Amino acid sequence: MPTSSSASTTIPPTVWLARGHHAGPEAADEVVRTTLRRLDADGTVHSFLELPAADTPGHRVFEARWEVADTETVTVRARLVLTDRLAAEEAQRDPRHAAPHPGWDWVLAAEAERSWDPRWPSPAAFFWPADTQADWDHEPVTGLRYGALNDLPGEDKELRRVLRNARRDGWGVHVVVHEAMTPDARGRRPLAPMLPPSLRHRVVEHRAAPQQFRSVNWALREFGVQVPRGGAVVLPGTPAPPGYAESDFSVRSVFLDGSEPVELIGSVTAFVSLSKPLPDGAAEVLTALREDWHLVTMEEELNRQRELVAMYSQALEAMTASRDLYREAAERAHEALAVYREGGGDAADRPRPEHERPARPALPPASPRQSFARTFERLRDTAKSLRPGPVDDSTGAAGAADGPVDDPAATRPPEGTPGTSGTPER
Repeated sequence: MPTSSSASTTIPPTVWLARGHHAGPEAADEVVRTTLRRLDADGTVHSFLELPAADTPGHRVFEARWEVADTETVTVRARLVLTDRLAAEEAQRDPRHAAPHPGWDWVLAAEAERSWDPRWPSPAAFFWPADTQADWDHEPVTGLRYGALNDLPGEDKELRRVLRNARRDGWGVHVVVHEAMTPDARGRRPLAPMLPPSLRHRVVEHRAAPQQFRSVNWALREFGVQVPRGGAVVLPGTPAPPGYAESDFSVRSVFLDGSEPVELIGSVTAFVSLSKPLPDGAAEVLTALREDWHLVTMEEELNRQRELVAMYSQALEAMTASRDLYREAAERAHEALAVYREGGGDAADRPRPEHERPARPALPPASPRQSFARTFERLRDTAKSLRPGPVDDSTGAAGAADGPVDDPAATRPPEGTPGTSGTPER
């Protein structure tokens, strides 16, 4: 039996999954506890265990194991999780207004040592009573009952709501049967008792009256399926299994005369055997069944301890091998360092002559754009060097006193000096 969660996104062939709602007035955990004790006393269940209450209020977990009689003995392990809706809604409820108990939700996962056989008993029958008056077998999405005949509502809006919810359910199997004419009491027998035992708590039967033929097909049109007049169809669910074709799971005629509908039962069985994707929340349930299992036998515990010893032994061998490799690498490194020092390794640190140095790698040729940029840079630097700088006032005055001045006004003598008048001397 697998002990680790599968990375696959499809339901493993060894797994049986179902979920429901307990709407009865009694506490669901007490009903399950009573059923397990009775089956344990008569030997139907080999052992069962109720896990201690978790931190989440209204959360109960039961584990059970049994064997199915076949060509060989096959052990089945199952895990049932109960959730009290009242505990979840208590914080939002006004304590001044009393309200009826909303009931308990349950999720059941079972796994066998080999592929599941539909002829095996339903795992739900090991936790819940077989009394038809028990109110534990409601499908949580539609609110309808497993194993019963559920008439579709007469109002079109409500009919569409029920079928839309049935289409969204990925846990159960929903079958729509249309009555060609109003049947008698024998034709009103539900389909579930004639199904293989493992399917009786997973199939929801919707019965459409003769005058609802068009209304039902109008509601089913958005799902891409149709129900034949006087026939039946298995809804694909969400998500739809790969390879689902309406023609493979549609029955043209269902005789509602009390006889066994062989063709319809075959279609339902074939649909269940498809490789279907895991519904929402099923991956966590399957992981808990495989990895959080507490009801182990002495032999299973011994095998688990042996597997742990083998795993630790392999890890120790790997660590020892890694240590030896590191030690060998360190010894080689020390030997290489010793040889390096003995051979005058310090001489290698002195600079070598120019002719012994390796030639510098040649630079790649410059592109035309780079050559133009460099030429422009040189011209700009040359222009900067030829540009005269700013003249200092003190330097200019000193230069005028020491050197010749070309300005004639600067060399003209002052007025009144002989020989300087405008009249020439005689």
